Amino acid sequence: MKTFTLGWIMFFVGSAAVQAAVQTKAVEYKQGETVLEGYLAWDDAIKGPRPGVLVVHEWTGLGEYPKLRARKLAELGYVAFAADIYGKGVRPKSPQEAGATAGKYKNDRKLLRARVNAGLAELRRASDCDPKRVAAIGYCFGGTCVLELARSGADVVGIVSFHGGLDTPTPEDAKQIKGKVLVLHGGDDPHVPQKDVEAFQNEMRVAGADWQFVAYGGAVHAFTNPTAGNDKSRGAAYNADADRRSWEAMKTFFGELFK
Repeated sequence: MKTFTLGWIMFFVGSAAVQAAVQTKAVEYKQGETVLEGYLAWDDAIKGPRPGVLVVHEWTGLGEYPKLRARKLAELGYVAFAADIYGKGVRPKSPQEAGATAGKYKNDRKLLRARVNAGLAELRRASDCDPKRVAAIGYCFGGTCVLELARSGADVVGIVSFHGGLDTPTPEDAKQIKGKVLVLHGGDDPHVPQKDVEAFQNEMRVAGADWQFVAYGGAVHAFTNPTAGNDKSRGAAYNADADRRSWEAMKTFFGELFK
């Protein structure tokens, strides 16, 4: 029979305590008459107000992946809120359904901005969130959302797009950006053509925004998500190096924003 020393017992107890410190809950809220359901994560071992981070999901809606990222942000000491852009219970089950649902918002940027701003407002209402120190991150479709959040003039200190869409029908709105912008891009992403990259960079220059653009060589769309698989020929695939590097880039960026 295996025996444990006091040191090992304390290690396991301590690890369990740290794990238990991150709390989560579903949060129902509204944009207009539409009921939405987001996901809040925070570390209850930390006392007092702290910076908040809005997390926006991919085209498949608010599933396990953005919730995982929210928990990881909570472990870093932030209050994280994974927003729901589509509406409570609206979770596409196929690529075709996801494309149609995401397209509804891409083709109606006013509605998209309203939904992501509603998520931002809900984050600010969280009891431990410092409403004056808030940033936003988004993945794929969510990257498009947080860029539109910034273009809407939202009062955020910064936004991070992970393999997100860069195009917008109103590039002139970039002059309304108040915070800093970090784009983490797959250098070989076939879903974001080079013309979109060039248009985005020109948009930022014309607006005089504080922006950074990092392209990871060999990475395609969805490079941070292990469920994307490893077949780059499909245009979307996980890249462990790009995942790690982009997360570290975000952490460094947040260190600058929230110093």
